[in-house]
Amino acid sequence: MVPVRLTGPRLAVREYHHTEEEVDALHALFGDPEVTRHLPFGPSAREDCADQIELYLEEAMAEERDTYRLAVTRIADAEEPGDATPIGQAALTLDGHGAADLGCVLARGSWGRGYAGETVGLLGDFAFGTLGLHRLTARTAAANPAPGRVLTRLGFRPEGRPRSDGSEGGVRSAGSAGGDRSDAYLFTLLAEEWPGAAARVEGG
Repeated sequence: MVPVRLTGPRLAVREYHHTEEEVDALHALFGDPEVTRHLPFGPSAREDCADQIELYLEEAMAEERDTYRLAVTRIADAEEPGDATPIGQAALTLDGHGAADLGCVLARGSWGRGYAGETVGLLGDFAFGTLGLHRLTARTAAANPAPGRVLTRLGFRPEGRPRSDGSEGGVRSAGSAGGDRSDAYLFTLLAEEWPGAAARVEGG
């Protein structure tokens, strides 16, 4: 396993640690009904979050890794990103054909600070640079337009509106109960369209 560590102006994206503190942080995220409003699952129990981190680390050890579920931390919270308490999760799920689904979920106290845009920027650089992918896809809930604005500012293009979709998610900067089927928006971005770090915007 080669640990992933991405660093931006204010945020770092890294592998999870299987510690009590990281389980608490994931539970603070996925145990919050407002955070999970547009996710395909309802609030999670703490023991489920512990199991999830164990799964994340197993996925990271795969010989041919195709799933990256990573902790988002604030650089200012600790001298080392590995010591900072996660404030969100970033995810890439590869399809084996040079493309991946992208996701980002942030804790309620982190909404409205531009962290979603910075996180997606780091994932884009990683996907198109390090991993050499050619296409990224993100889904957002139709009832939650803010993530779509973040994606659009970063160059993603709307590609459709899946109806009665059961896989809400994508990029979220703000919190239909978890798992409800509702319309979604599909956004895509190709490697040649990626503006890179120089064009990254804040405010998402």
